[in-house]
Amino acid sequence: MSPTSFIIMLVAAIVILTVLTLKFKMHPVMTLFITAVFIGIVSGKSLVATFGSIKEYFGSTLGSIGVMIIFGAVIASGIADTGAATSIVNFFIRLFKGKRLELAPSLTGFIMSIPVFGDIAIILNAPISAILAKRKNMSMTQIAPFVNLGLTLTHGLVPPTPGVLAVAVMLQADIGTVLVWGLVCSIVAFAVCYFGLAPLYAKGEYIEPLADYTEGIETVDDSASVEKLLIKEDNAPKAFMSFLPLLLPAVMIAIGSIGKLMVAEGSMAFNFFTTIGDTVLALFCGILVLGFLVFKRKDKVIMKANEATGTNELNKSSSWSEIVFGNWVSRALKIAIGALLITAMGGAMGGILRENEAIIEIGNAVAGMNFPSIIVPFLLAAILMTVCGSMTTASMTAAALMVELVPVLGLSPVVATLAIGAGSMVGWHVNNSGFWIFTSLYGFNTKQGLKYFTTTNALGGIVAFICLAGLTMVGLVH
Repeated sequence: MSPTSFIIMLVAAIVILTVLTLKFKMHPVMTLFITAVFIGIVSGKSLVATFGSIKEYFGSTLGSIGVMIIFGAVIASGIADTGAATSIVNFFIRLFKGKRLELAPSLTGFIMSIPVFGDIAIILNAPISAILAKRKNMSMTQIAPFVNLGLTLTHGLVPPTPGVLAVAVMLQADIGTVLVWGLVCSIVAFAVCYFGLAPLYAKGEYIEPLADYTEGIETVDDSASVEKLLIKEDNAPKAFMSFLPLLLPAVMIAIGSIGKLMVAEGSMAFNFFTTIGDTVLALFCGILVLGFLVFKRKDKVIMKANEATGTNELNKSSSWSEIVFGNWVSRALKIAIGALLITAMGGAMGGILRENEAIIEIGNAVAGMNFPSIIVPFLLAAILMTVCGSMTTASMTAAALMVELVPVLGLSPVVATLAIGAGSMVGWHVNNSGFWIFTSLYGFNTKQGLKYFTTTNALGGIVAFICLAGLTMVGLVH
């Protein structure tokens, strides 16, 4: 296939993705499947060969990241049941001495979204954000955009979030290195956007927090003590233990990646760092640490778990393992199934796409134009996100195109992965399911969502990309 024909096919594939999603309201798994079949047939494969490739790439993608997605969902279930999210928010309220309350749920979401799915983190943070807004009589415009930004930054740039994790695996980038520099770019982007936009949003329109979350919550005056601002929850865990299940996996992965760079390959130390930095092990350790929070608050955890399932399957006689490795895992599988299937089918479509030899010719043409190569993955992800509406789908499609282009353009897999992650934040709007979850749970209409969420996320992605480009230019990221 010629480069021109390939580009025409790619445009047609994007149109199919967009129309099936927006016009026919199909589930992303089915839109990705149909698009993958289209790409395979147009590329010259038979129908049987196309189905064979879809099964092969679907399975390989699921095998590479499936366990991590499930373990992240288990952590999400435990965070909700143990009250850890409340403790984290209260930590930030105390840290900022009751000032800049919008940072409490925003930074909670920033951290929570690393191992936990974005949609779950949105739901966990919604009542907390509303309560804080009511407490200080703040407009939701001062809180919600930064909660959304914090969630989206780490969702797009920091493994083991499924999308960026799948991209790192596909491009063979070191996951720990991606995690470390993804955090750096995310922190810089959040800080720039927050200090630049917070004064503007404070002067904007007033959006009231949802009454469903704030019934019985009283507004306090500016002279109120920090203790009066705290979210009240009986027997909540200490802040350190609440943070630990979320941060331990990231720390283990980072230590493993950095440690391997400092020792000889094949040595005992190298094997140690390889083990400690394994993503599955790191997330499993996060689950075990979270499980310790069940002790001393078993009744509370059982009550919340039963509320979540709408059953009475747990009772006082239920064992620790039944709660952590039974109830939490059962709920996690229901949470994770969507992300698992979307990511795997995205991998299937991407696998067929990257088989096309025209990608190398296009890469050579781009390389010969003296065009800044780092912009290519960023723009690909931004364009795909704008039209298809899924950060995971956009990222994996861009990664599929970049697999063969990375060596041709002289990019490192780490740089390409992070550029794709930053680009996937641009174009977050009405064709994204998260947009509707966020606007409905935080009390925004469509116009307000576009004004406060779409623009803030786009700016965050652009700033993260500029930060990445700067780090690459000075040789820190390579």
